[in-house]
Amino acid sequence: MARVRHKRKPVAEMNVVPYIDVMLVLLVIFMVTAPMLNQGVKVDLPKVSSEALPQDNNSRVLTISIKADKSYYWNMGAEVDPDQGKSSETAVDLDQLVNAASGIMAENSRQGKQVQVFVRGDKSVDYGSVMAVMGGLQKAGVGNVGLITEAP
Repeated sequence: MARVRHKRKPVAEMNVVPYIDVMLVLLVIFMVTAPMLNQGVKVDLPKVSSEALPQDNNSRVLTISIKADKSYYWNMGAEVDPDQGKSSETAVDLDQLVNAASGIMAENSRQGKQVQVFVRGDKSVDYGSVMAVMGGLQKAGVGNVGLITEAP
């Protein structure tokens, strides 16, 4: 008995399954490594015992950091974390900080969002520098400011 062979035409479609597999592996790699990337400003916070401030999950958080050399940094994000969000990567002076804060407050008030403002000051920074920032924030339209410390 002779077998009848049917000639099959070559398939002209590209097999994308291996590409999808590679893409998913890369996605997992990026999802695992992204939280490990640390960026921010090293500030030696004073250690005091205090209660945690209530945080509204629907509002944006503006974190202002004051380093020991009296340089100012700001960070805009969804939580009190200097590693996320839009921030000044280089030190800014007080006038630039006030301008950035007033712009952030105006932009978020137009969008109907609330902004919580927190100040992180190095323990060796003098009281006058912290008060200068708080005065500038008052000029920028900030009503409430929280101070960040570390537990002892």
